[in-house]
Amino acid sequence: MPHDPVSLGLPHREPFLFVERITSLTPGCEASGEKVFHASDPIFRGHFPGNPLVPGVILTEALAQIAGIAGAGTNGRSFLLSAIRSMKFPAAAHPDRTITLHARKIADLGGLVQFEVKATVEATTVATGILVLNDVTP
Repeated sequence: MPHDPVSLGLPHREPFLFVERITSLTPGCEASGEKVFHASDPIFRGHFPGNPLVPGVILTEALAQIAGIAGAGTNGRSFLLSAIRSMKFPAAAHPDRTITLHARKIADLGGLVQFEVKATVEATTVATGILVLNDVTP
């Protein structure tokens, strides 16, 4: 069930759109998607020459975007990243590999929504953590 991230309310646009395809969505609860960072992307010229790695901060942003899609679902809510409760990067993510992004809502307190997030490449976890998003729906 592929969905377009922009049609689901994600406000980001290129070059800062880090979810290419939604692969599953339970509106208001959880979402999964994919992203491939290509070796020709300018970030890899300096991170790191000879051993290009997707920066952890970019993986975190991609996970925040999939969490925003999970929270918004199809109900028109809009979210911004409010806090990074924890993030770990147990393995490196390299360019030209499909990164699977997943977010699952674990708490909702007023306008703050907490998500458990995880990024994997095949069966290897490359990022995991807990992010808090703020509902900024007008």
